[in-house]
Amino acid sequence: MLPETTDTTDTTDTTDTTHTPTALLARLVAIDSVNPDLVPGGAGESAIADYCGGWLADRGFELHRLEQRPGRPSLVAIARGTGGGRSLMLNGHLDTVSLAGYDGDPLDPRVRDGRMHGRGAFDMKGGLAAMMVAAARATAAGPLRGDVVLACVADEEHASFGTEEVLESFTADAAVVVEPSHLEVTLAHKGFAWFDVDIAGRAAHGSRPELGVDAIAKAGHFLVALEELGRRLAKGPAHRLLGTGTVHASVIRGGEEPSTYPAHCRITLERRTVPGEDADTVERELTEVLDDLAAIVPDFAYRLTRGLHREPFEADPEALVVRTLTRHAARCLGHPPTVRAEPFWTDCALLARAGIPCLLFGVDGAGAHASTEYVDLASLDRLTDILTATIEDFCC
Repeated sequence: MLPETTDTTDTTDTTDTTHTPTALLARLVAIDSVNPDLVPGGAGESAIADYCGGWLADRGFELHRLEQRPGRPSLVAIARGTGGGRSLMLNGHLDTVSLAGYDGDPLDPRVRDGRMHGRGAFDMKGGLAAMMVAAARATAAGPLRGDVVLACVADEEHASFGTEEVLESFTADAAVVVEPSHLEVTLAHKGFAWFDVDIAGRAAHGSRPELGVDAIAKAGHFLVALEELGRRLAKGPAHRLLGTGTVHASVIRGGEEPSTYPAHCRITLERRTVPGEDADTVERELTEVLDDLAAIVPDFAYRLTRGLHREPFEADPEALVVRTLTRHAARCLGHPPTVRAEPFWTDCALLARAGIPCLLFGVDGAGAHASTEYVDLASLDRLTDILTATIEDFCC
């Protein structure tokens, strides 16, 4: 049998000038930028930051390379305005998740049926390409009064230290995070808080139950209570876009061997939060659950430890950047864009915490973190047009 043929375009032709978002995206997909905090030995962001820096320098952008962690650079590129205008930051991340398990060559950007396939094409090198081309087009079209700031950041897929590092030195009057959103205006997303619950037992030989306290069995009481907490949250007050917060047990570790009562059991849990909730409210909530158990379960002893936590995000729908982008999106799409929220966390929350009004708006496609991934190229062009118009309008 002959192999099936497809309409495949080699978008990595070295004669391409990469002035279109599709051509630039092909170059970006071909660069390995796997986050090494997710995959030990991953390539990191150095090579892709070098490429983006060269591309932007060739178009007159002022470059700042930030690298508090060696080998994990973020890039800030600025087109300075003539003065007196508003500044706009476009934020996109350089890193991707693992290449392992991808169906085909994840670094081969292949175009089929109006879609470009490859790791990061959707999440989020498509947005990265669109914001770079849009900024280049907007600033080349004529002088703007306000600054255009491109933040090409490291580590969004893990702990977002890249955007945190950028915000230590740079700010703007508003920002757009170009994570994929299917060309829908995203004005809110959930946060999260991770906690470890350590349940104490007492080690003893399995034949001496009078001497032992089974930490795993005690942890079972907490797991039942955690499930009940989840049910209460689901019935509680709901955010208009995000619904209610959630909680689940993620990891459990305990015990040494079959013939020993376990002296320790650790449960790691995640609490997804909505606006109005944060790590402090979650800690109080969990402490109440655990204290109630300590009062009624014999020999129940615990320690609660807070881990990584990130705030939820909610934009002001009347913020100028939201109204400006929404207006240009409606003009480009031919209809008002859908307004939505996301259940996952993004760097929007860090920008909002820094006092920068922002929203999330990006390409259409599918396959983030999956075995196949693609971006819809028509949406990539539309995103570029919408961002270009937003920059020209907002920074005038």
